Amino acid sequence: MKIAHSLIALSLLVSLPVAVPALADDGGSFPKAPTFSTLITTPLPIEGMTGDNRGNLYVPARSAGLGVACPVWRVNIDSPTLVVVGTIPAPSATGQCAPLGLAFDRAGKLYVAEADKIYRFLPDAASPLPAVQFASGVPGANGVAFDRHGNLWTSDGTTGQGRVWRIDVYGTPTEMFRIQPIANEVNLVDGVGGVGRDVRTLPPGTITVTPLTRNAANTAGSQPLVANGLAFDDDGDLIVSDTARGALWKVNLDHHGNVRSRMGCDTTFTANTLCLENILVAHPLLEGADGIALDREGNIWVDANERNAVVIVTKNGRNVREVFRNAPDAVTKLRNGGPMEFNTSPVLSDRKFCTANLDANRRDNSPNSGGEIGGTTGKISCMNQRLSDPGMRLPVRW
Repeated sequence: MKIAHSLIALSLLVSLPVAVPALADDGGSFPKAPTFSTLITTPLPIEGMTGDNRGNLYVPARSAGLGVACPVWRVNIDSPTLVVVGTIPAPSATGQCAPLGLAFDRAGKLYVAEADKIYRFLPDAASPLPAVQFASGVPGANGVAFDRHGNLWTSDGTTGQGRVWRIDVYGTPTEMFRIQPIANEVNLVDGVGGVGRDVRTLPPGTITVTPLTRNAANTAGSQPLVANGLAFDDDGDLIVSDTARGALWKVNLDHHGNVRSRMGCDTTFTANTLCLENILVAHPLLEGADGIALDREGNIWVDANERNAVVIVTKNGRNVREVFRNAPDAVTKLRNGGPMEFNTSPVLSDRKFCTANLDANRRDNSPNSGGEIGGTTGKISCMNQRLSDPGMRLPVRW
């Protein structure tokens, strides 16, 4: 599909069903029984999203076609249209680009994770340019976030090894630590084995239900992803979402960006693997935790995509609250009808909460034909209620 370098106006502000009420929290006032509307739909799938301090959101498209560059769109929350501000190159003439996380640096350049590389460009609606490679050697690059020194951090996503790299201003990556994988590799034979667990998601996994058991009926649906979304708090510590465990990790860093958290407790993993004491919180509401965003009170907003839910973890992990989850259909009992359709990447733009939706065919969102976008396109959804606490200050754009 050819995307013109111009404004593309699509369906706006479509009201969708109300979900279960949220609980009030001891640490702050959060929306109760919030509703969501579709801000805009996109002609291609989207996953990562970020914002600036002028009320704009930025989302890169995925799967534009073999050898075809993926557009990066800017969307203004108050006047939503798709404006192309740059492109991410396809990996080859026979490959498709599949960008994930993205973040601005202090100079206004946008950095985008794609496969084992990081690309960057200066968004320009008047003359959108192809992004250029900034860094490589970061397989599975997924979540991205800048620290206070201007270093870019990225996670290894679905590779399942839990690696997190710090990339300096020259584009040189250094592996800083690992989130403990779900299983170790001590007994591998020809790549097969492992000691630990295999977390599975149903669907695509299935089980056989009998009066006595609920055992696996297939081998589909493994979820190895332990290092996903990244965000820095006001203390300069790094928060990492752990999709498989349904957890958030907090990594303490010194003033030079070196890891102070304890590592190496379990010798069956690499020496730089974080000790389990660094888990800030683990909770069933966080199963499928993907992108994360912090507000100015230190609360962590989490897209729990496999549950089609939005969850808040209050500062220091004291409380976990479900703010929103799709209501089940009265007949089918499925939660795939929206408004969340595998929500992946939240942005707090001042007091406005918005999220990208990938519409993957997993767990609560399966089958993904049940919602608004049908699995081949994407959308941005925004909460209709204003937040009590604004999001952390977003980068300046000029």
